[in-house]
Amino acid sequence: MLTDTACRNAKPSERDRKISDSGGLYLLVRKSGVKVWNWKYRVGGKEKRLTIGRYPDVKLGEARRKRDEARAELEQGLDPSTEKRRRKNRIAIDTSFRSVAAAWHTQKAKSLADRYARQVMDRLEADVFPLIGADPIDEITAPMVLDVIRRIEQRGANEMAHRVRMHMSDVFVWGIASGLCVQDPAAIIRKALAPTNPQLRPAATKLKAARKVIEKTEQVKDIYWATRLASRLLALTAARPGVLRRAERDEFEELEGKQPVWRIPAAKMKLTRERKRDATFEFVIPLAPQAVATVKAAMAASPSPTWLFPGVGDRRKPISDSTLSGHYLDAGLRGQHVPHGWRSSFSTIMNERAAIEDRERDRQIIDLMLAHVPEGVEAAYNRAAYMPRRRELACAWADMLMDGFPPPDTLTP
Repeated sequence: MLTDTACRNAKPSERDRKISDSGGLYLLVRKSGVKVWNWKYRVGGKEKRLTIGRYPDVKLGEARRKRDEARAELEQGLDPSTEKRRRKNRIAIDTSFRSVAAAWHTQKAKSLADRYARQVMDRLEADVFPLIGADPIDEITAPMVLDVIRRIEQRGANEMAHRVRMHMSDVFVWGIASGLCVQDPAAIIRKALAPTNPQLRPAATKLKAARKVIEKTEQVKDIYWATRLASRLLALTAARPGVLRRAERDEFEELEGKQPVWRIPAAKMKLTRERKRDATFEFVIPLAPQAVATVKAAMAASPSPTWLFPGVGDRRKPISDSTLSGHYLDAGLRGQHVPHGWRSSFSTIMNERAAIEDRERDRQIIDLMLAHVPEGVEAAYNRAAYMPRRRELACAWADMLMDGFPPPDTLTP
């Protein structure tokens, strides 16, 4: 076996020569005087050589340690030369969590709706990057990830904490597949998270309570007219709040006829990115007379040529995401009912009614009215399926809900 003294005193000759150590490790002394550590090994019966480094930059002890590490990789079925090349490639690129997350997001965003893709990146930028964005992804541990999540939980956002952990896990999995890390610490901490709040979207699920919600929201003083009408139309249609606030004039058809509808483009619906681009996945809501009157009142009051419910600050845009939520809080409905709760109200109340009237088929139709499309059924069929009965149910819901309330044009200036 070699000694450091022997390595230091090794002199060049007219030809390159090898000075063996042990276990296939040798010092190659070139005729130029350069000394290089190499390790000889076999893969699949073929002899190969791994260059470990120059002497004296790499001392004897370090050369033996690197030989042993390479031998361990070989015993695991890996080719040490290939692994060394991969490590070198990783060093050549930015492997910080922020950079890897950006690369993952660029690829992932192709299959996401634009709005949701922006939300995902906004969450990472707000809660993750400030804490571990600069750290190399393969050096991030489970405790580091848990610290990120705990900070989100500390502000009471348990649901958001679960979502951020999921996004982080996706980044780590992408990093593993790309050879940038070897484990997913975000998956390890999953069971350590605080539970989500089951009352995140409270809703009035009895008819009397639902009517009380309308009464409270319409009694609030000094509320922008579009907020009042949007709230009423939301209750009547059980549409998603995000879709309703972006309702456009030309989406409403046959308002003077016998079959008025709200035709929502697929691009606005809660669908995969592929389906959003498919016009056959548009969603049609039959409008009860009370809903028609609300739409007409909004059209008469709206100064916007596009939006049914324009924003109060900038009428070129619709009302914001928080407009209706804030209105319900002002009405004293915290913990009782939220805008999205109208979907639960409609589903619960109308399903109970169907059970009482022994109309089992209505349950499927009610799901259809909430845009819950069964798997394996053609979208073009679902769009028009059961439309007569859907219209009857929409009218029955509106009659029960709005009995005794003033007409919508009294809610506008």
